[in-house]
Amino acid sequence: MKFHSSLAGFLVFGAALAQNATQNATTPLYKNPKASVDDRVADLLKRMTIQDKTSQLIQGDISNWINTTTNAFNASGLVWNMATRAGQFYVGYPVPQQWINDGVKTAQDYLMHNTTLGIPALVQSEGIHGFLIGNATIFNSPIAQACSWNPTLVKKMGAAIAQEALALGVNQIFAPLGDLSRELRYGRVEETYGEDGFLAGEMAYSYVTGLQGGNVSATIKHFAAYATPEQGLNTGPVHGGERELRTTYLPPYKRAIIDGGAYSIMTAYSSYDGVPLIANYHILTEILRDEWGYKYWTTSDAGATDRLCYGFKMCKSNPTDHEAVTLYALPAGNDVEMGGGTYCFETIPALVEAGKLNISVVDTAVSRLLRAKFAMGLFENPYLGVPASEAPSKIHTPETIALARELDGESIVLLENHNQTLPLSKSAKIAVIGPMAYGYMNYGDYVVNASQYRGVTPLDGIKAASKGVVTYAQGCERWSNDQSGFAEAISIAQDADVAVVVVGTWSRDQTQLWAGFNATTGEHIDISSLNLVGAMPHLVAAIINTGKPTIVVFSSGKPITEAWISSNASALVQQFYPSEEGGNALADILFGDVNPSGKLSVGFPYDVGTTPVYYDYLNTGRGSSPGHAYPNGTLVFGSEYVLNSPMPLYEFGYGKSYSTFSYSDLKLSKTNVSATDQITVSVDVQNNSTRDGAEVVQLYVKDLIASVAVPNLQLKGFSKVMIEAGKTETVEIPLNVADLGLWNIRMQYVVEPGDFAVYVGSSSADLRINATLTVG
Repeated sequence: MKFHSSLAGFLVFGAALAQNATQNATTPLYKNPKASVDDRVADLLKRMTIQDKTSQLIQGDISNWINTTTNAFNASGLVWNMATRAGQFYVGYPVPQQWINDGVKTAQDYLMHNTTLGIPALVQSEGIHGFLIGNATIFNSPIAQACSWNPTLVKKMGAAIAQEALALGVNQIFAPLGDLSRELRYGRVEETYGEDGFLAGEMAYSYVTGLQGGNVSATIKHFAAYATPEQGLNTGPVHGGERELRTTYLPPYKRAIIDGGAYSIMTAYSSYDGVPLIANYHILTEILRDEWGYKYWTTSDAGATDRLCYGFKMCKSNPTDHEAVTLYALPAGNDVEMGGGTYCFETIPALVEAGKLNISVVDTAVSRLLRAKFAMGLFENPYLGVPASEAPSKIHTPETIALARELDGESIVLLENHNQTLPLSKSAKIAVIGPMAYGYMNYGDYVVNASQYRGVTPLDGIKAASKGVVTYAQGCERWSNDQSGFAEAISIAQDADVAVVVVGTWSRDQTQLWAGFNATTGEHIDISSLNLVGAMPHLVAAIINTGKPTIVVFSSGKPITEAWISSNASALVQQFYPSEEGGNALADILFGDVNPSGKLSVGFPYDVGTTPVYYDYLNTGRGSSPGHAYPNGTLVFGSEYVLNSPMPLYEFGYGKSYSTFSYSDLKLSKTNVSATDQITVSVDVQNNSTRDGAEVVQLYVKDLIASVAVPNLQLKGFSKVMIEAGKTETVEIPLNVADLGLWNIRMQYVVEPGDFAVYVGSSSADLRINATLTVG
């Protein structure tokens, strides 16, 4: 109550001053919602002082006026923040929902009524796993979402996140990623939509359109080519040339940014080809602005500006050379400086006054941010939060919980099912074993503090669905070599009809991850091995050795390399980091209430030493003479590799079902085309089983003769189709011939004349049927 009464007096006094100052004044053009966005931007820009402009280009923080421990209000902190960092502010703290709601409303009211121009702020939080606030719906990780191959569900998820965020006045979410998981040692594989640019682009596009359809700005990150750092180390340099950048890395960003209409972009910490992305004029201006025509704004990542000095050694550090950083980043096209560093952009007024920075550069950056605010309608509706009494109807509703379960279920991938071990009988006596099976939720990073204690674990889900006896033993701890718990686990397995062993990788919530708690995935958590850690692989072996049917569940944020489990377990299931309904979704699959339809968004290597294993390698990539080391000690020597294979154990697009599908009658609506044509590829897919099931029909294209080295195969379309048992569906997938181009020797995008093989199949390695397309 003290907070509200003191705040009310503060705002009433300020509002009275503002009213007196503007009484009888003509309404400025920028406040006219019927005027064009460009006209409103131009009108407002000419009214702004250099300090007004600078404050738009530096991120603020709700902690400047709300104590995130006590919720005490700091009036002077609010005034200071809005005088210096008014353009946007961050609210992603593990505090009660209403603290955020009230704090945001306080800020927007102040900006609209107590400042000269009344420019509303963008209010920012995270959205990788869902809206980052306590008791919001936690969805599964993006690497899992992509395994659903269901853009419709991802769009619905984006809309749900928007609904939850906007209920607390949050109108900008830092998601989704356009990054590609082509370096599996990298800790943030879980945050990506996988290894392929087409699939990642469709998923990111769907998230953006769902989120922004709910009037919440998306922020595409990390622009660009971020997730393939040297040695897999977070923020490390990314090596590649212009052709690789344009062929492989830029397409998913462009799909989300341009086609999706994203209102903001976050630049990357890393360098590409030796140029830091935060100061990369070629990428941020020549490509993003000049070629693509992007008209909204970019921001640095947290603390990224200072890295130009202390990381990249492009200027003096200790203290950071603020002038140098600003003159590198702002003219290059990085419009806004996020917090986390020393706030180099505060030097903008002095640099302009000294003639070192052209005011047109500042005006351009500010206009991009303002354009997004006008396009979003923030000047007319700066605050759309709901009263506390209405929050339960917007946040963590039965509908969003059900959506989380549905998406999670479609994201689970059945890797092996020897002798049709799955689905299980609900009357079976089941031993549930493993450190990821119970006691906490094995979420990925970017969940709010203590989230691991909320949600449905695998044991919870199996118990809820089972009509038989379910027992549990942890067996071992995730981070330990201690095998003292094996005896109990072996005992309950021997006494059961079947064992379900849940093992994998683990991350931490946003508090623990940065407090130094152990983890094997997550931001700044990179690895040199993709094997199971500590006692976990030995626990799996011990349970398999009981002779009881053993289903292994990988609960992880990236592929795991334990090929022996694929051969020796009765069944193997991949569940990338789950939603809060993860245990129920897993039980749905294990008991057959849901027929598995997930397909891998990233390939699984045999070993970390055989990476990368992405499917769309350039022609001449990968070998064909593998060797093998057998469990009995027999060695068969190859040359590529001597005792292993450069091909994946499980390829991109792979995933089994309880149904079987056959493909026939592939047709192209036209076989001789020009570069401007769009054709339709159709194929008949039959469900040959007695169970209804969904099949992800995948369309790949191979350029048979090209003037430069191109990917050997590229995904160009897909469709997830439910097919009744015994029935056949004709599946149609559009294909734009313009998408079959390449970047030629002169770095021009062209569709070269010639033949292209069009394949349709069940994965990137299971291509069932093909036809030839000729471009004239």
